[in-house]
Amino acid sequence: MPDTKHHMLSTIDNPYSPLTQWDRWYNWDVAAGYHTASFLARVVRSSPALSVADEEEAIEEAIDEIVRENVLGRYIKIPIPDEVMEAV
Repeated sequence: MPDTKHHMLSTIDNPYSPLTQWDRWYNWDVAAGYHTASFLARVVRSSPALSVADEEEAIEEAIDEIVRENVLGRYIKIPIPDEVMEAV
């Protein structure tokens, strides 16, 4: 499988996909007390001055940092297929 340039952040125990079942994924994540989307937003180094490509890179870097520093072993990267990104 080819490596993708885009990912979403999730947890190993969330039974829903943030890509195809966002509402269910988000509700489960918040009920579990993880607040993954908010955590990611705090870690991303962003600015209104960034281009879309730079913003996407900042998100990827934040996801990589969270997964790398994953002390509790909770977080995983979910690849977003290129064809989905092309449709966005």
